[in-house]
Amino acid sequence: MSLSKISLKPSLRLTAATLALTLAGCGGNPPAYESASQSAPASSSGNSYNEPAQSSYSEPAAYEPKLELINEPAPLAEGHPDEYVVQVGDTLWDIAETFLKDPWYWPEIWYINPDIENPHLIYPGDVLGLVYIDGQPRITNVRASTYRLSPQARVTPLTEAVSSIPYEDVQAFLSSGVILEKSQADSLPYLLATRGDHLIASAGNEIYVRGITQDALGSRYNVVHVGEPLYDPDDNRLIGYQGIPVGEGVLRRGGDPSTVALTDTTQEAVPGDRLIPASVDIPLNFFPRAPSSQIDGRIVSVVGGVTLIGQYMVVVLNRGSNDGLSVGDVLTVFQAGETIDDRFGGGSVTLPEEDAGTLMVFKTYDRISYGLVMEATQAIHVHDAVRNPN
Repeated sequence: MSLSKISLKPSLRLTAATLALTLAGCGGNPPAYESASQSAPASSSGNSYNEPAQSSYSEPAAYEPKLELINEPAPLAEGHPDEYVVQVGDTLWDIAETFLKDPWYWPEIWYINPDIENPHLIYPGDVLGLVYIDGQPRITNVRASTYRLSPQARVTPLTEAVSSIPYEDVQAFLSSGVILEKSQADSLPYLLATRGDHLIASAGNEIYVRGITQDALGSRYNVVHVGEPLYDPDDNRLIGYQGIPVGEGVLRRGGDPSTVALTDTTQEAVPGDRLIPASVDIPLNFFPRAPSSQIDGRIVSVVGGVTLIGQYMVVVLNRGSNDGLSVGDVLTVFQAGETIDDRFGGGSVTLPEEDAGTLMVFKTYDRISYGLVMEATQAIHVHDAVRNPN
């Protein structure tokens, strides 16, 4: 089966790891860069796949996609380069936009180098080249970065790899406000009592906490007050609670109850407040893609409590893994049409929805997800719709 004739429907994208496994298993190894570029209208640098292996990496779990044979090429960006040298500070979204009109087509044209041990990871200094195979555009890692090829023994941490979204824009999203999914709120450790003669606690006090198990001394937590319930605007079901940031603490003594010292607070901590580990488990090395399922949801909240939502703001969606959403999925935001009076024909008219931007899902739960707004062409609001990109 020819690799160059395999593509995916827009609704069936591959994760980076899945793409690597799928391409590697179809018809043997892909052809070398030189032979692939011989049929390309764009020039190539003539580099071959002879880079030394890099540090080991465990493949994440992959699902089995359904492949469709289609002849529609991925839409390339106007003025795209033939080669691009990855820079420090780049994100995968930035790189995808450099080559593609729609970044979520990236998994369809990413052509892995089987001689690089982590072919789906991209590092600063790597040279990405646009080649054509049987008339179809493909992007491949032409040359791995030189700073990883020194003769001395070294291990390159995966954190040096290019992330899909700006890490600094999501690392503190918990401390800015959070939505607690109902099942999550019920299972998180909670503040039982304050040490000493205190009904409430603030920075400098110690609190007794139930529900902490097997965490190392010195582990840090965000303390969150469980606020107003949050209902799905589509069916009025309870999907979670508004989380109100209270402060931070560090584990001083294990057991049941455990002892946590509050190191910083913005308001008083009271019994019933929940503790969330400060180290947020967010995978940042993934490929943007369209969802594998049809998604029709809404923005139900914005982290930080602002009214208007712009680029690189974190939003909460009323759809989650139970609805087919997964990390890396890209959705289009549709601004609800305004209802206006018709002065000429009488009555009122609701204007049509308009594209307002694009977001990428970076954290999922059963019934809710977090997304980062990657593009905002208009002001985005709570309750705006989110659907599969066209």
